[in-house]
Amino acid sequence: MGMTMTQKILAAHAGLKEVKAGQLIEANLDLVLGNDITTPVAVTEFAKIGMKEVFDKNKVAIVPDHFTPNKDIKAAQQCKCIREFAHDKEIKNYFEVGEMGIEHALIPEKGLVVPGDVVIGADSHTCTYGALGAFSTGIGSTDMAAGMATGKCWFKVPTALKFILKGKPASWVSGKDIILHIIGMIGVDGALYKSMEFAGDGITHLSMDDRFSMANMAIEAGGKNGIFPVDEKTLEYVKNHSQKLYTIYQADEDAEYEAVYEIDLSTLRPTVAFPHLPDNTRTIDEVGDIKIDQVVIGSCTNGRLEDLRVAARLLKGKKVAKGVRTIIFPATQKIYLDAMREGLLEIFVEAGAAVSTPTCGPCLGGHMGILAQGERAVATTNRNFVGRMGHPESEVYLASPAVAAASALTGRITSPEEIA
Repeated sequence: MGMTMTQKILAAHAGLKEVKAGQLIEANLDLVLGNDITTPVAVTEFAKIGMKEVFDKNKVAIVPDHFTPNKDIKAAQQCKCIREFAHDKEIKNYFEVGEMGIEHALIPEKGLVVPGDVVIGADSHTCTYGALGAFSTGIGSTDMAAGMATGKCWFKVPTALKFILKGKPASWVSGKDIILHIIGMIGVDGALYKSMEFAGDGITHLSMDDRFSMANMAIEAGGKNGIFPVDEKTLEYVKNHSQKLYTIYQADEDAEYEAVYEIDLSTLRPTVAFPHLPDNTRTIDEVGDIKIDQVVIGSCTNGRLEDLRVAARLLKGKKVAKGVRTIIFPATQKIYLDAMREGLLEIFVEAGAAVSTPTCGPCLGGHMGILAQGERAVATTNRNFVGRMGHPESEVYLASPAVAAASALTGRITSPEEIA
């Protein structure tokens, strides 16, 4: 029996000719990632191991993005801890405030991940880099510590689900809508510890930003990782961002999948996940009359330049509805600069939106957009659990930047087709 794309990457990094689902392996790592919440724990565990140096100063990345710029004394102490660790260990890829971004947008932008890599990160959305044809997955802080020390990690080789994407998405249907549709179809545990492998000619119609968004939310279906085949768009992205050598892996024709799903992208509609799970999805036509208090456009799922362009297209020359707080977070400093040079930030401010420095803040109910009791938000983030963005009696509706921007203008969950 042949191997899936993920299994081939893991086999190569374990120094094996082949691996099978369920097999325990030890694989070499190309990158170990942490942030300001998870890295302090890893630093403590690293000290217990007794190592003086990290395994490779170029293969560890630390990004303070969750509670930074520091929201309080505790956050400041956490950032001080990782700053001192990064300095002491001479970690090349430590990104301070002013140069940092939301980690899962920043890492690809900096060219730190390329096709064929194995990446672990002490953040569940590390699966984002599967968009580049890499195996990337979230792990705990203790695994991060061991990874920084040894450059290796244990894995159980995952089984796989195959999603064959066909056709071309309609206007206003993005990668976010596609992945919400998939999660709604298979459930939040539908891919539990499985590799979600995307295939089909429909992929050619998806931008890299679409793919990042989709791989990012593989974890919302329980996936161990999400992964896309490497095509011309992937290689163009890699060429523009990285100098690293890469390896392209392809699934074997006789690779084994637990299930195969075919999805006609041309039939999909803008999709919204209702509280309090990402699989509680409805198309925009089924939403009904939902009044909102806040809109958040940003995060590691949808804070890239293409996302901001879509929002600006709808907001240009218009005003955000009275009573709706609209907060926009470019995902990195580069995206912020590019958006400023294109005039997007001016459009947002003139529309009555607030534009923030890159941060994960509101997504996890950390800062910069906390919800009060009874409030509702439309967010381009990835989770809408009880209390995710603030008060346990608040509600989060997950949507694309297009739906979020349209909703900001009306004060209710709205189809972008009504605004455009």
